[in-house]
Amino acid sequence: MKRMIDIFSTLGDRLSHFGKDSTSQEVMRRAMEENHWFSQSDILMAVEAIREEFLDHDKLQKWATAYTKTEPRRVAIIMAGNIPLVGFYDLLCVVMAGHTAMVKPSSKDKPLTEYIIELLKDIEPAIAIEPFTDSSQPDMVIATGGDQAARHFQSQYANIPALIRGSRHSVAVLSGKESEAELMGLSRDIFSYNGLGCRNISLIFLPAGTQLTLNPPKPNPMMQGNYAHNKALKTMLGIPFTDLGGYLAVESNTFSNDISQINYCYYNSVQEVEEWLKEHNEELQCIVSDIISHPRRVAFGRAQYPTLWDVADGVDVMNFLTQQ
Repeated sequence: MKRMIDIFSTLGDRLSHFGKDSTSQEVMRRAMEENHWFSQSDILMAVEAIREEFLDHDKLQKWATAYTKTEPRRVAIIMAGNIPLVGFYDLLCVVMAGHTAMVKPSSKDKPLTEYIIELLKDIEPAIAIEPFTDSSQPDMVIATGGDQAARHFQSQYANIPALIRGSRHSVAVLSGKESEAELMGLSRDIFSYNGLGCRNISLIFLPAGTQLTLNPPKPNPMMQGNYAHNKALKTMLGIPFTDLGGYLAVESNTFSNDISQINYCYYNSVQEVEEWLKEHNEELQCIVSDIISHPRRVAFGRAQYPTLWDVADGVDVMNFLTQQ
């Protein structure tokens, strides 16, 4: 895997200039034009997270040594497009495992994904990445989408090894003693990418007797319709909420299905929160906290910076790719 590590770390070096040259600026412009949910700050944050956590040479080397290459396969990667470059980790894993990546980018994220692939091919023209088409015949598949799309993928690829991802949610468990820096980090965990990612916090656990304090940024104009509809509906139904200006805070121990809504609830003991997390484990992506022990726990402000070892849905992609 040494050659692949060198290729991807070189990609990291190339991306250090992203947003500073005319080519990448044009890519960002097209990405935002084709997906109005994307902002320049969102795209730059996604690229920074990828460079920092996925493309560092030493981190790649340490991570890759845990896996052994297997017989090369043709692996379809059907990507989501809810946040910028959300499918990059799967692409990295497939190529690092020695397989051919057959990529189907989301139409919502196509300019950014194609730009990254072009950079990789410029670094190594023979890299095993090709487009996925209707006539492609993969040996394996990794597909990500909403729950309805996941059911479709499970049916369509029932006869080959498939890693299918649907919707997941993330939560924060507060002690009430968080520093100002930690609360600022929590704000990033909640509001980055307009709350559209599975790693965005949509439910907050608070110790009884404390108060929820959030200072959300100015929402994306695309959010206004969801916010106005949600606010009007809750007002009509008499459901209490706190208006944060572009977002609503609702007391509930359930996941919010509205991107303009953050749910929160109170707990009396950490044990009752741990019990709740255990009951809802299959629905969870990550937990932001410094008082909870969980395999997918991350520090405040790091929810949007997954590491090579933070496996989505609790499934190790590299194990999937190398153990079939």
